[in-house]
Amino acid sequence: MQKKATWQQNLAVLWAGNFMTGMGFSMTMPFLPLFIKTLGDFTKPQLTMLSGIAFAITFLVKAIVSPFWGQLADAHGRKIMCLRAALGMTFTITACGLVRGITSLIILRALQGAFSGYINNANAIVAAAAPREHSGKAMGTLATGNVVGTLLGPLLGGVIAGTFGYRSTFFVTGALMAVVFVTTLLLVHEQFTPVAADQMLPTKQIFHQLRYPQLIIGMFVTTLIIQAANMSVTPIISLFVGELLHQHGPIAMVSGVVAALPGAVTLVCAPALGALSDRVGPEKVLLAGLTFATLVFIPMSFVQNIWQLGFLRLLVGVSDAALLPAVQTIMTQHVPQSVFGRIFSYNQSFQAVGSVVGPMLGAVISGQFDYRGVFAMTAGLLVINLVVIRFTSRPLLHPAQNET
Repeated sequence: MQKKATWQQNLAVLWAGNFMTGMGFSMTMPFLPLFIKTLGDFTKPQLTMLSGIAFAITFLVKAIVSPFWGQLADAHGRKIMCLRAALGMTFTITACGLVRGITSLIILRALQGAFSGYINNANAIVAAAAPREHSGKAMGTLATGNVVGTLLGPLLGGVIAGTFGYRSTFFVTGALMAVVFVTTLLLVHEQFTPVAADQMLPTKQIFHQLRYPQLIIGMFVTTLIIQAANMSVTPIISLFVGELLHQHGPIAMVSGVVAALPGAVTLVCAPALGALSDRVGPEKVLLAGLTFATLVFIPMSFVQNIWQLGFLRLLVGVSDAALLPAVQTIMTQHVPQSVFGRIFSYNQSFQAVGSVVGPMLGAVISGQFDYRGVFAMTAGLLVINLVVIRFTSRPLLHPAQNET
């Protein structure tokens, strides 16, 4: 009973930590170019380039350093990595609100990515402690924290920035990360057996020892594509909303609501879909979620009014609730606990790459074609992902055939 209470307490505290961390990464997105504009006298091309660098550098550095932190997590524990990430983000994000030049901002955004790692280590803690029969629901519940925080962050950040100024958003986010540090320190309890340095397997050997190495690589690719699909509309959502509203009305407010709609639905649906994956298998939920997401993005290319777009964005929340928790559950069930830190950190690296690739593809496609082309491109990515998962998850879908 005590063990059950401990993993449930960890889940609750780490959910809140994931939520605030996801929000911290995304709160400044709506106004980052406007904030950069106040830091110097830039031409339009310069402002566009600097905004892209400031946005992308966080995720690029995050993708590079995550495996290093993952190795330390397997050697020294995942809780200490959560504390390191929360404290690092507390200082770097707060400092962003004090900068006077663009160079300082870009350096701090890079450091923010370097100190990342809270979410993947929180996933590892819950994955290691939750009973196997509840792993799907536990990972589904935990995943909603990051997803909802990331989706609601721009809405809240825009409100704070509009009311108190751009810099205030950094201070609020820094304060939230300080709260994450304290609650994680006091309320998260980890039972961890460190791996000795001479027993730490190289990455190549880890994959050789996995029963289904192709499956885990397929999960990495899936994480990248899901994140790219979610982020592909980031550069164009407010512009597309303005087009649907014929450039009249509260475009900024409606854009914020449309961007945040999937998060609200994900919050409600993810635990239930996680519980479903415990009963029928996460691989089946993942395939169904990818199919559903594809069918949702295709009609987005043909919407004629804001209500149609809003309804389809609600359905995106359902697919998000199925996809990322299923990925986490599959990795939990088919990876040894001794390498959770590294496997989850590799997965975070792929997610960070998706955060860079998605907006870049969205910007390129919308520039070459139009805003509607972004949704068609996203549907195409999901079809590719569906083919990858059908191939890599074959041993789970047809276990008898695999054994013969």
